[in-house]
Amino acid sequence: MNILGVSAFFHDSAAALVRDGEIVAAAQEERFTRRKHDDAFPSQAASWCLARGDISCAELDAVVFYEKPLVKFERLLETALAFAPRGFRSFATAMPPWLQRKLHLPREIDKGLGGTYSGPILFATHHESHAASAFYPSPFDEAAILTLDGVGEWSTATWGTGRGGRISLDSEMRFPHSLGLLYSAFTLSCGFRVNSGEYKLMGLAPYGEPRYADTILREIVDLRDDGSFWLDQRFFDYAAGLRMTSRRFNRLFGGPPRRPDAPLTDREMDLAASVQRVTEEIVLRMARHVHARTHLPHLCMAGGVALNCVANGRLLREGPFEHLWIQPAAGDAGGALGAALAHWFNHLGNPRTANANDSQKGSLLGPEFDADAIDTALDGCGAVRQVFSDESSLTEAIAAELAAGRIVGHFDGRAEFGPRALGNRSILADPRSRDMQRRLNVAIKFRESFRPFAPAILRDRAREYVSLDAESPYMLLVASVEGAVTAGDRSTGLDRLRDVGGPIPAVTHVDGSARVQTVDAVRSPRLHGILESFARQTGCPVLANTSFNIRGEPIVHDPADAYRCFMFTDMDALVVGRNLLRKQEQPPLAGAEAYKRSFRPD
Repeated sequence: MNILGVSAFFHDSAAALVRDGEIVAAAQEERFTRRKHDDAFPSQAASWCLARGDISCAELDAVVFYEKPLVKFERLLETALAFAPRGFRSFATAMPPWLQRKLHLPREIDKGLGGTYSGPILFATHHESHAASAFYPSPFDEAAILTLDGVGEWSTATWGTGRGGRISLDSEMRFPHSLGLLYSAFTLSCGFRVNSGEYKLMGLAPYGEPRYADTILREIVDLRDDGSFWLDQRFFDYAAGLRMTSRRFNRLFGGPPRRPDAPLTDREMDLAASVQRVTEEIVLRMARHVHARTHLPHLCMAGGVALNCVANGRLLREGPFEHLWIQPAAGDAGGALGAALAHWFNHLGNPRTANANDSQKGSLLGPEFDADAIDTALDGCGAVRQVFSDESSLTEAIAAELAAGRIVGHFDGRAEFGPRALGNRSILADPRSRDMQRRLNVAIKFRESFRPFAPAILRDRAREYVSLDAESPYMLLVASVEGAVTAGDRSTGLDRLRDVGGPIPAVTHVDGSARVQTVDAVRSPRLHGILESFARQTGCPVLANTSFNIRGEPIVHDPADAYRCFMFTDMDALVVGRNLLRKQEQPPLAGAEAYKRSFRPD
């Protein structure tokens, strides 16, 4: 039975194909359209998923949407009435897209699938989709489930259990009381974009002190022992207005939101540290409550808040659960996968057998390109390349480039599903260099200097470098770095970055932590091979890993994207399949130098 799951019309639209309970393909629309966080109907992603499954629309047995739009519309109506007349402007702004497309899902799905699908169109609830995406691919026969995000239809958090092929959600929190929206309010206050800048806020938090944490808990968050809470809506405007926060919020925290182009100050760093501390406390309390109610040793998580890997790491260390499994595409994109899985298992009642290594397949669920497609693309770009006939020679050559201090873009195999680059669409570098963090941010990513990078570590040697007693194949856990040197009291604010040292300073954050990716040969054979070669040449089984993209664009989709990103940044080398390209050998690419100068004026 072929089931297509779809998420669309809010953030990170995606499609996923599930066949008889097995994940066949999953992809985000942004990778195809090149519009970051594209929320349009995922017609190209769906078309690719069907092609990957070697089926047509006519061979689909069901299409499942990841939430119930009529229930969500009901929330908008009831919220507008509850806040009338103040809520009218927000309601009027929201209405056009609802009336034009969101209330007409069958029509939009029919159009998005080219008018060739005539089967049933079904709807899961938003948090059911999250819960299904967390539990069904997990390695557990039974587990507790916790979902946390901004808001679905009404729910903002749920907990329940998964056993065999069935999930049950037993309790919920409801809009407008939301941990995701609380975090987004501080994201905006610190000058970052809501729904895309939350990871920047998490990265900024270690630079500050949680001076406002008590103020948050005293003035605006009424937090209970079970992790549930009540938000004082006088400090917010997302329910009734067109802004996240109110003037009362601004007065409480020392002024209006920072302009995106303004320098970061101690205030923003302290706000970030404070809401991060509160978030961790809420997640811990919720998890303890869920454990007390379920008495299960394992916890599965999804929803946008589950991407807060700092909170996840603390939950693993201090929480009551023996093991965590977090959906790599924990946000709305993963809802497409969850909707399809929920239909097969929870609604049709099919049995499930857990895979000890999980069923997410390394989250390498997206498009790949064969040798002929790569040759055509690189020849079309005029690329000069060295072709390797065997894998071991290639990984040795890549490792040699990295050991020489060069930055390498790596494009091979199937694309990752979710926001993290896990090696197949990654930029790799030597983590032992104190200067590498600055080089990657300034010359490659063209982004804020405070942003950290992740260490990809051979799984069997991870404990030598990080205090982590669990696998972290999806880069969703933060742990402390062994032997890390931090600023201590020597410096403050962003100046703390220059004092970071230790064995892998390029991937050590200012608080001595790192967002860890453990790499094994089953999930990531090429990256594992590169790491083994690098370890043989240098003694270090760690590489710095960051996503392969130009600033403001999604992760690269095809070989031509990879070549353009390579040429438009100061990357030294590029690997596409079994082709190694060196920057100094390439012909000039029109616009590349002007692009780089736009971020680094002469």
